Amino acid sequence: MNKFVKSILALGITSALGLSAVNAATYQVIDKGDVSSLKYTYSQQENNNGEAAISGTDIYNFPVQFQYLDEDDYDFIVLLADNSHESVHDLEDIEDETALRAGNPTANDLSWVIRFLQSRADDSLYQQVGDIYAMTNFNGDTELFNVFDEKFEGTDIYTRSTKEYISGITNEGWVYGNASAPYLPLDFTKSDDEEVTHWLREFTTRGFFSSDGGASIIEIIPPSETDLPEEQRFGGESAILDISENHFAVGYASTSIDQNALDFFADETGGCADPDVLDDLPFKACVQQVIQQVYNTEAIKWTIDEQGIISSEVLGQLVTPHVDDDREYVNYAQAINNQGVAVGYAHGWVDEDETSPSANEARSLYAVVYKNGIVTDFTEDHGKYFDSRAYDINDAGIAVGHVSTFVNGNLRTKFYHVDTNPESMEMILPTDFFTGSSSTARSINASGKIVGEGEIETHNDSNGTSRRTHGFIYDTISKTFTDLNDFLTCETDYTIIEARAINDDDEISATALIRVPRRDSKGVLMLDDKGEQLFEDVVRAVTLEPIAGEVEDCSAVEEKVERQGAGLGLSSIFLLALVGLRRRFSKIIK
Repeated sequence: MNKFVKSILALGITSALGLSAVNAATYQVIDKGDVSSLKYTYSQQENNNGEAAISGTDIYNFPVQFQYLDEDDYDFIVLLADNSHESVHDLEDIEDETALRAGNPTANDLSWVIRFLQSRADDSLYQQVGDIYAMTNFNGDTELFNVFDEKFEGTDIYTRSTKEYISGITNEGWVYGNASAPYLPLDFTKSDDEEVTHWLREFTTRGFFSSDGGASIIEIIPPSETDLPEEQRFGGESAILDISENHFAVGYASTSIDQNALDFFADETGGCADPDVLDDLPFKACVQQVIQQVYNTEAIKWTIDEQGIISSEVLGQLVTPHVDDDREYVNYAQAINNQGVAVGYAHGWVDEDETSPSANEARSLYAVVYKNGIVTDFTEDHGKYFDSRAYDINDAGIAVGHVSTFVNGNLRTKFYHVDTNPESMEMILPTDFFTGSSSTARSINASGKIVGEGEIETHNDSNGTSRRTHGFIYDTISKTFTDLNDFLTCETDYTIIEARAINDDDEISATALIRVPRRDSKGVLMLDDKGEQLFEDVVRAVTLEPIAGEVEDCSAVEEKVERQGAGLGLSSIFLLALVGLRRRFSKIIK
């Protein structure tokens, strides 16, 4: 199953903090995300042996292939910097245009090149930036490992064009998740003899696991790549989102492809097979433009061993659409326990009593349990609770997640736990930070302790200003809810902004905000005009380890904390937005 600013101000808006016990457990912070090659790291999961799965982003010295940029591209990069540098935090206008055009930019100018490439993310004529990385921490050392990326031909440099989502780690040290294929250059001559390069990949995302900590990778080939005719195979999609201790794995995989897409690929009068189109665009580039949104995926349970898949089972859908309903229906399995009971979410009818749906029946996504071949929705009243998710389940059958509802006229998510054993399941929504706080439960351990994150600020967020979050722990036995930062020493440099997982030793995989020496895009320490070190806020993967002690009274440092909190500013809002990159998978839901 998934083991997945010290702020006194939070106390003033918290309605149910579990601080009554004088000798409550305290935690120390173990920093596992301080790696030299990445700016930001995010915890995913830690097993009972202290081994961790970690994600990261913003790599230093991204390997831009300058030989593929032309003068028009450089002109645009210069214009981009000229028009945008005043509104982009920590970047200046182009510093050395001559060096930039020679392919040897300063760190500041390299950042503008990367921004330019990112703005061309859907254009196959440009090098692609992946920038989501998988890491493991064994024996105290955090290291990147490669899933599907490849090195540029004739070099020892990886493309860094893949997105690698590491989901977790078992007690045996097996790591798992899903990752994309690398974009590799393909030279092409157009009908007017212009020579261009297209950046193409073999598949959008594919599940993987490794029984040796990342040294070797086992791919999960989706059914669409084995069961469909050869002419309907275009890479497919799959992901492993959880593995139980008895080697049940769950996630999703593509089982079919949209017929409209197949028709477009085969169309010789305007589609990808049109000779006039093929004169100026490789068939594979044409397919790549639309392939990411054409697969029908299903929740799947695999039984695996060190060599790969032993058996697989499609877990089914929550509802049966009308025969004329050609929309894609999503169903994912997010976690599974050792009894083989899985949870996740799936499309269901907004009217929970609907039995004869129309071709365009109103629908939403609802948390579900997959058990004994049946998919069951436990979101009780779809008129009050909707758009729910289930993220984890323990061996006792207690599942956790969040559900959306309106609070004082505003749409919020609220964390819940639910016992999936009885036929009639009831979501329990405990009190969190305060009434209008949005919260999410990510993980529950064997003793019923839940961790997640929730909003700690009360300002109106309708203007697009994000609210800060803190990680929390909720004990289903004592029914106490606590800000994890209240278990840290008053002098800590870390602010726990989310908690992703808790193992059976109550060790918590979390992500923290910390102020560190600032580095440029090449990883070099930055100084101000006086030669003094600059600093910046980053997010860092940490483990919270229980230690003997008492909860400290931090009222004496309230003024200091208030000053620290006031100084977080726009960079921290940006950092909180980056937390979205730690999702277990990346997929557009229509």
